Amino acid sequence: MALSSSFYRNILDAHTLTENASGDRLVYVDRHYIDETCFTCFDALDARKRKLRRPDLTFAFADHVVPTAGGRNAVTSAEVNFVLDRLTADCTAHGVELFAMGSPGQGIAHVSAPEQGLTLPGLIVVGSDSHMPTHGGLGALGIGIGLSEQTHVLATQTFWHRPLRDLRIDLVGRLHPHVTAKDVVLTIIARLGAAGAIGYAVEFAGDVIATMPVEQRMTLCNMMVEGGARTAIVPPDKLTFDYVASRKRAPIDEGFERLAAVGRRLLPSSDAVYERYEIFDAHGIAPMVTWGISPQDASPIFAEVPDPEDCLDGAERDRQRRALDYMGLSPGMTLLGMPIDTIFIGSCTNGRIEDLRSAAAVLRDRRAVVPGIVVPGSQAVKRQAEAEGLDKIFLDAGLEWRDAGCSMCVSMNGDFVKPGERCASTSNRNFKGRQGPGSRTHLMSPAMAAAAAVAGCIVDVRELD
Repeated sequence: MALSSSFYRNILDAHTLTENASGDRLVYVDRHYIDETCFTCFDALDARKRKLRRPDLTFAFADHVVPTAGGRNAVTSAEVNFVLDRLTADCTAHGVELFAMGSPGQGIAHVSAPEQGLTLPGLIVVGSDSHMPTHGGLGALGIGIGLSEQTHVLATQTFWHRPLRDLRIDLVGRLHPHVTAKDVVLTIIARLGAAGAIGYAVEFAGDVIATMPVEQRMTLCNMMVEGGARTAIVPPDKLTFDYVASRKRAPIDEGFERLAAVGRRLLPSSDAVYERYEIFDAHGIAPMVTWGISPQDASPIFAEVPDPEDCLDGAERDRQRRALDYMGLSPGMTLLGMPIDTIFIGSCTNGRIEDLRSAAAVLRDRRAVVPGIVVPGSQAVKRQAEAEGLDKIFLDAGLEWRDAGCSMCVSMNGDFVKPGERCASTSNRNFKGRQGPGSRTHLMSPAMAAAAAVAGCIVDVRELD
């Protein structure tokens, strides 16, 4: 029988080992994903002569700093070479499985781990990357933690967690063609604000979620971090378990049935109570584009750039003024027809096979008039895309086809936008300098970015000739 709390609360209760006087929970961790930043955690363990509690539940991914062209030979930075070498050495010394550069499973943790079957419904997964909530698209509780907390997890397989409030977001109705999870989540963040979900665990429900593919559910959960949420989750259903069943590292036979039974037991009941509810009508959602330097600065493609003078709050008014100044935009103008200099399709938000298929459908038999790169979220995605001929579509369109990695989303790996240039990007953040010093980022869906490549400017993909 389902429990009477939210899905987040049910998972948390099932993993709680003890609680302190402040109400913080000591929580058991099922999966721990680490990256190139974690060498200080191993230094701390070594200094204390501590061993990993469960090296078999820790998985390492080379993703943020890896170049997406040229392999390891393309790394010229001493700092990058250091962190990559340390990741290899630390994982070897402590018995941690590493998805290193050149390995078949290498990729962004939030793409590679789910596709391999490491992330499973009902589990708690943690890591230093803030986009850990991505795994909520598979019904897992994904939480980003700091390096000191990661050291604690490595040593004890637990971490201290202060329970969050529950926010349920219902997506009702049906989405229009060419409107995706990226547009949905930008709509949500634009309405709630960048701090609108601070202190909350977001649970998604409704008609739209019931038919939304798992890959898009991961996009939805991934970007709720940009709305302030500590975690976001979609309770598992048949789509979830069908996705998991096809993964090579997922349990099989009786193990899979036990997994499904646990996942169903943790589902929220019909009388579950949430501290806050928000409802969004999917019918009113259009392709979205950001105009400022926060994901909350997003509007439907046909809308005008807002006027900061309309803001009643002085701090927000000043923030919008600075955003427009940085982006070189004026109140009242439209982004339709705004020239761009480059495009980026990829990231842990939109680097899955479904995202690449969406972009390829727009680019097929068309030529890009601006340069751009297409970066699969994992090497497995790359192989699948090439098996389907998507790489040829991107190359024939004049775009670059790269190896897996975080790439231009974070610009610490050789991929960046030049100062003053505008990028139509499928990534998750658009703050000043995110894609390179002086870069100007317009966040949008893969189909919209592909349309911008063809037109050389921001256009409505629904109206592309």
